[in-house]
This record gives sequence, structure tokens and C-alpha cells, in this order.
Amino acid sequence: MRRTLLPHAISPEPPPAGAEVREYRGLSMGTSWSARVAQPAGAPDLESGLQERLDEVVAQMSHWDPGSDLGRFNRAPAGTWQVLPPPFFQVLAYALDVCRDSGGACDPCAGALVNLWGFGPVNRYDEPGFTAPAPEQARAVLPAARVRLDPVSRSALQPGGVQLDLSAVAKGYGVDCLARWLDGQGICNYLVEVGGELRGAGLKPDGQPWWVALENVDDASPGDNGIVAALHGLAVATSGDYRRFFLHDGRRHAHTIDPRTGTPIDNGIASVTVVDASCMACDAWSTALTVLGPVDGLALAERRGIAARFVVRTAAGPVEHLSSHMRAMLDLA
Repeated sequence: MRRTLLPHAISPEPPPAGAEVREYRGLSMGTSWSARVAQPAGAPDLESGLQERLDEVVAQMSHWDPGSDLGRFNRAPAGTWQVLPPPFFQVLAYALDVCRDSGGACDPCAGALVNLWGFGPVNRYDEPGFTAPAPEQARAVLPAARVRLDPVSRSALQPGGVQLDLSAVAKGYGVDCLARWLDGQGICNYLVEVGGELRGAGLKPDGQPWWVALENVDDASPGDNGIVAALHGLAVATSGDYRRFFLHDGRRHAHTIDPRTGTPIDNGIASVTVVDASCMACDAWSTALTVLGPVDGLALAERRGIAARFVVRTAAGPVEHLSSHMRAMLDLA
């Protein structure tokens, strides 16, 4: 039985007569980006404008570029207030809100911990000589203090030694930036993507919505009953243990670190997919719910009305759990 996920109301404006889908592509944030846009023949090329939007995100929020605004904040002396660019301040404030509301399951102040486990820009897990940290090493770099924000001056306090890592929100924010820029150009029919996280609006020239398949885990059966989503006014992001991991002592260590314990998650979660109007929200909450696991994560999704799909590894194979908000969006055909 095919399952489709639809927005609660679909009334998009059709593309202009004679429109065709133009594709734009590039690189950003250590991955690729793409945009499929319904445009009339001869319409202006959009690639440079789209790339510039993502370049701005990287210049402000990259933890890989020491020259970024985030890199400068991470090196700032203890006790100093640092004025941040408005987008950086907005994204950091949202990440801290998710950290609070998830009980610390997704913490932007855990950059040192991510680096220790080899998933940051230094001490890489895929480079020769890397060894997994001992428990006492991980405990020593647990986030002990969080950044404080002053919305009046748009500044953040570096409490000392905090290494910000916005990788759980910046990619989704970048997707939202692409969408907002296209909206500002008067373009209302598109599908944009950064590293597999997507947001869509409007319709294709043939009148169909932008259909995308929700990601499946790598060991799902070929006949797995997946979900296809119509992305009109919706975004989607997936966090999973099958993307980046390493094996140590016969165990899979996923790139998703639990900031509360200092260790990679080991709760049976293979992936969590979140659907929302904001891709930044999808990005952050898919990570937080992955860390919380199938019981606590699903309970939090229910309390907050999050449309979430959990895939859990079991001895019999992957098992799916849907939040009630996700089930309400499904149309069985």
C-alpha cells in the first residue's frame, strides 16, 4: 500500500505558462546543494544568487572555517560578550531553545565533545591514528556552561572554553535561506535541498507537487513500505546512524553524540525524520529526537505536535513508529 504525506491544505499558484524545470547545483557546508525551479524559458540564471546565500551562512556559522564568525566566538576570551550578525544570533537562539526544550539532547555548546569523537574538523575518525576516547575523557568535555544571549545588543557571552557547533541547525537554516531568497525573487514553484534536507513550494510545470521519498535506512528491505511526501510549504530532514559512523570493538559509533552522557547514541534508533514548515526546525528536532530515542523522543514529539517518523533497529529488521501528527498527514492510497 502506497503512503503519501500531504500538507493540510494545498492551494499553490500554478507555474507560469511555458515554464520548465531548471536545475542549479553547487557545494556548501561539506556537502552538495541543489535547486529545481519552475521558470519560463529565458528567465535569469539563479545559481550565483543561491550560492551566495549559502556562502553567507558558512561565513557566519561554519565550525570548519576558523575565520568564520563562529570560529572567532569559539576563540574569544572567557567572560567576553561578542556581537553576532543577525542570522547567526537567530540560529544560535533557536538552537539553545531546542536544547532547553529537549532536556539537553541537542546542545550547540557541545562542539568539543563532537571533536573528541572524531566528527568535527579536528581529530577526524576517518584519519590514521584516531582512537575512540575513554569515558573519563568524554566526561571531561561535557558542556559545563552554556552561552548566554542578550537580544538587545544581539551579543553572546563566551563563558570560557565553549566550542559552538551549529551543524544540527545550520544546514536546515541554509535550506530556508534558499527558499526565502527565491520567494523574494517572486519565484513560488521550487524544490531546494542541502545535503538531503529539503523544502518545497508550489507545483511543477505538469501540475504535480514536488514529490520526495522519505529516507530509508541502509538495511531496509527492498519492499519496504516507505512514505512519499508532497513538499508544498513543507520541509523535511532526517537524522540517522547510517550516514557517518565508525566501528570500534565491534560496535557502531554513530556521529550523533548524546551531549548528556558524552557518548554516541546507542538506543536502537536508525533514523528520525521530521516534517515542518521550517527546515531549521526539521534539522534540529530530528537530531534531538534521535538522541532521546523511541520512547522519550516519541513522547516529546506528541507533546509538541511534531510530525516525526522513527525507524528503530530490531532483531527482526527496522520497525517504524509515527507520531500522531505525522499519521494525520498521511493519505493512504
